[in-house]
Amino acid sequence: MTDSTESKENEFKVSGSELLKKIKELFHQGNIRHIIIRNESGKTLIELPLTMGILGVALIPVYAAVAAIAALAVKCSIEVKTTQNPD
Repeated sequence: MTDSTESKENEFKVSGSELLKKIKELFHQGNIRHIIIRNESGKTLIELPLTMGILGVALIPVYAAVAAIAALAVKCSIEVKTTQNPD
């Protein structure tokens, strides 16, 4: 049996002040299944495994954690794993 979805990875470089905005933008895309935020030296600060059912109130703790990281970080990278259905 084969999996009907493909996984794709993207990486974004952002400053701490842009981090929360970019995370919110990514959540609204809807096909995100995993986000990893790393500092300048590549150390993982937080991993966010996401499910398709995460909505509204469930994102508040995630936003709070990302905002705390953004306050401390100067530059970050965001690794995003998405799920895409093949055509």
